[in-house]
Amino acid sequence: MASYGELTILRLTIAFAAAALLAGGAGAECQHSCGGIDIPYPFGIGSGGDCALPGYNIVCNNSRPFYVDVEVLSISLQLGQIRVMTPISSSCYNTTSRKMDSNRWGFNLSTSPFMLSDSNKFTVVGCRSLAYISDPMSNYTSGCASSCPGATVVSATNGTCSGIGCCQTTIPSGLEYYEVSFGESLNTSEIYNHTPCSYAVLMDYSNFTFSTSYLASPLEFNTTYGGQAPVMLDWAIWDGAPDCVEAQKNLTSYACKSDHSVCLNYSSGVQSAYMCNCSKGYQGNPYIQGSDGCQDINECEHPESYSCYGECRNKDGGFNCFCHAGTRGNASIPGGCQKNFLTPKARLAIGAVACILSILFGFLGWEVIRHKRSIKRQALLRQNDEFFQQHGGQLLLEMMKVEGNAGFTLYDREEIETSTNNFNKAHIIGEGGQGTVYRAVLGGIAVAIKMCKEIDESRKMEFVQELVILCRVNHPNIVKLLGCCLQFEAPMLVYEFVQNKTLQELLDLQRSRRFHVTLGTRLRIAAESAGALAHLHSLSHPILHGDVKPANILLAEGLVAKVSDFGCSTIDENTQAVPKGTPGYIDPDYLLEYQLTAKNDVYSFGVILLELLTSKKPLSKERKSLTSMFQEAMVNGTLSELLDSDIVDEASMRVIHRVAVLASRCLVVPGTTRPAMALVAEELRRLALADEVQRYPQPPLVLEGLSFVDMGSTVSIWYDESKTSGIYSLEDKAVLSTEFAR
Repeated sequence: MASYGELTILRLTIAFAAAALLAGGAGAECQHSCGGIDIPYPFGIGSGGDCALPGYNIVCNNSRPFYVDVEVLSISLQLGQIRVMTPISSSCYNTTSRKMDSNRWGFNLSTSPFMLSDSNKFTVVGCRSLAYISDPMSNYTSGCASSCPGATVVSATNGTCSGIGCCQTTIPSGLEYYEVSFGESLNTSEIYNHTPCSYAVLMDYSNFTFSTSYLASPLEFNTTYGGQAPVMLDWAIWDGAPDCVEAQKNLTSYACKSDHSVCLNYSSGVQSAYMCNCSKGYQGNPYIQGSDGCQDINECEHPESYSCYGECRNKDGGFNCFCHAGTRGNASIPGGCQKNFLTPKARLAIGAVACILSILFGFLGWEVIRHKRSIKRQALLRQNDEFFQQHGGQLLLEMMKVEGNAGFTLYDREEIETSTNNFNKAHIIGEGGQGTVYRAVLGGIAVAIKMCKEIDESRKMEFVQELVILCRVNHPNIVKLLGCCLQFEAPMLVYEFVQNKTLQELLDLQRSRRFHVTLGTRLRIAAESAGALAHLHSLSHPILHGDVKPANILLAEGLVAKVSDFGCSTIDENTQAVPKGTPGYIDPDYLLEYQLTAKNDVYSFGVILLELLTSKKPLSKERKSLTSMFQEAMVNGTLSELLDSDIVDEASMRVIHRVAVLASRCLVVPGTTRPAMALVAEELRRLALADEVQRYPQPPLVLEGLSFVDMGSTVSIWYDESKTSGIYSLEDKAVLSTEFAR
């Protein structure tokens, strides 16, 4: 068996000096052509160090270029490939020794700047042939077997290499070393009279066409290719930089020297490097500076490659293609330019007329738009005035002159729409039976704007009187009415904005046991709320709330209760078509005739007292009402089981019992015997100041920027980061005690 040759090439990875890169191909002692084959830089012929980059030297021997001992066929800068000739391995039957004589080949590129391109294929030719290609360093092995059915070449087909007489298989990307060997299981000992030899070679399959004569004629395949076959090698710049980004950090060793070159990342699957190309519109050598580097392509001189069917004008890095004078269209496609049927003067005249007409139509269009806007604006103004008169705006103005309500403001429709972003849902802060509440900013002040339901024409005077009365209400536990807007289909009432929690949120937190609310705190909030409702009921023109519930009792700084969401309650007729209020808080008497009275507010407040005592919701998941459970507990003597354990533990059952009795009086049906709101408020004030209640101060707790704190003799204060306090101090208790003694 013949031994195989092995090629070993040093790969040099040192950085290149700038002078060497600039001088590449420029020195007179350097040769860049051999036997008619171009050897472009970074390849070069010559002993000088400036002729080629390290590892890229070519030797010219008898007018034939060689890379060490393999002949070079071509070099491509753009593709980063070099085509060389390598020996064909063979295995032939020896009739004398009666053995297979093999001539095998091995190729080692592991230390060179080259590697085998995966465009090559391992090709085996023969009728009983089994050959292997392997790389022991990477544990890679692949094989290919070819045979001829019946041991005749008749079954093989010219141009077909699919296993009959010829076999091909691919190689992996990044392969740097291979050797060829033949398997002993298949040989030509039985068919040597017809096909004595088997051949195997790694070759550029794009240049190979199988012929059946390679099987019938001994050595024909070998002699056809001169004992060698072309193989494609990939190459790139291996100067230690793994990619273009890193390479460009060192301009001295950076190989892309031309001003019009681009860097391309290269990956073999095993290692990373980079290569250079000329930019689009340029051609030449990107590894050289100056006139020998990348030069502009004159596309107009190469119409076969750059289509232009009109007038071509070259430019740096590209070209422009115009239609010839007298034609127009797309000159880059055949027949794309069409003759102009109008003279330049005619086109100029038409353009001028078109320009004038465009200006004229634009002006007319603008005038039409302005006219439509004016009509729309006037219609809106008329509509605003109609709504204003419909809601009693003129009466309100006259009353305001007589009463002198300087603190009450009539807002324009545009102000309301702008401040609420046309009533965007994101501005909604509450919805109830009497209307929707929006948060807004008017005149730099945060306000709450309430959109009421429509009012009846017969109730116009009563609504106006109520607005006049409400604007004069200045009670510490009532959200102040700042003004209104009557230019909408439904009146808009503007209140001060109380930025804090509600009693509903406080009760929800207590139900979840996130913190402890004392009996004293609960009774004080109830007393303040009852006092606010009593004040509304006591006005010369009584104001009925109609939707008393924890969500409408705001808790301002210091946990001060402020009753809100009123002002639309008496707008509708006395007997209403649909019920107002919230389920669980609606008075059963109200549901009989839908007629709103002060006793309805008393009943709803009674439900709130039950919530404060029990921390339960007015309606359970089973739809059982809290009022019915309370009445059953009062009858059965099981009230303590219904109460919130947090306040029962405070040993204040005497006060709790009196509050429960007061709540039962508020809930009595029919409502004619219910106490007035003023009496409820007075009783709650007394109970809130009872000694057995005051002995338990509110424990401190921080929650979402708000805190319950114990301020010594101060009852309980809820404050934010401003640290505002001052609810029921000792001085306040003395004043209240004096009032109760009267």
